[in-house]
Amino acid sequence: MSEKTYDKSTPRKVAFLGLGVMGYPMAGHLKRAGHDVTVYNRTATKADQWAAEYGGKAAPTPRQAAHEADIVFACVGNDDDLRSIVLGEHGALAGMKSDAVFVDHTTASAKVARELHEAARHRGLHFVDAPVSGGQAGAVNGVLTVMCGGDQEPFDRARPAGMAFARAFTLVGASGSGQLAKMVNQICIAGLVQGLAEAVNFGQLAGLDMKLVLEVIGKGAAQSWQMDNRGTTMIEDKFDFGFAVDWMRKDLGLCLDEAKRNGAPLPVTALIDQFYGDVQAMGGNRNDTSSLIRRLRRKR
Repeated sequence: MSEKTYDKSTPRKVAFLGLGVMGYPMAGHLKRAGHDVTVYNRTATKADQWAAEYGGKAAPTPRQAAHEADIVFACVGNDDDLRSIVLGEHGALAGMKSDAVFVDHTTASAKVARELHEAARHRGLHFVDAPVSGGQAGAVNGVLTVMCGGDQEPFDRARPAGMAFARAFTLVGASGSGQLAKMVNQICIAGLVQGLAEAVNFGQLAGLDMKLVLEVIGKGAAQSWQMDNRGTTMIEDKFDFGFAVDWMRKDLGLCLDEAKRNGAPLPVTALIDQFYGDVQAMGGNRNDTSSLIRRLRRKR
């Protein structure tokens, strides 16, 4: 984890549920920023490891982790994982004190966000859907972009603590809006990555020095985060880092499902989702999303 300077904020008693590649460093930033952190993870040894590394506490259930917390943060895999840590006898809502705030950083559906927002409201609690962008590196460095859906007052309470692992923490609308904004984010990224893959492959087949070409065009209108951070690694055929293809397919599935509900045409997104399916069939499930170029090279 790189060094980060934390803004001064009131120390809070917080919980963090889910210690994957994103949650583990995010929870670490909360502890380093001065908050009292209790963690939960489905594989308990990971929670114990985190507690030993950062000096926080580990709890055996989401309910126990959330007990007396002012804010409960979470980052798990999908809708079902999220329901499993929020609802039920051992879920976080059962252990949270009145008026506490649950902030969910999982990339999930807008439907489950609204469902859990309502479940929290019935218990006198608050739920904010808050998916993140920035990948594993953003989590490690504490510079994630967080797009939130929910009510203003609980968002305002959660934001100062959340800034421990973020560079932007923004309320974009009512419950579910954070998840919808993340879908917009993923739709943009899918098209950019495919365009970059096609451009790099085209340039290489044309005999160009593509590192030089990207350096040149990266100073013009074609510049993007993907070009700056994934262009050279595409050229070098390096894909063992970043955001995995399996995760992107999950996210694009959410986008396509939501588009069926709201009537938005997503022809490019649907096509690129199929391309990622090709990469999975090639064994690239855990490759970074920039591995779209692999299926172009296969056809040479």
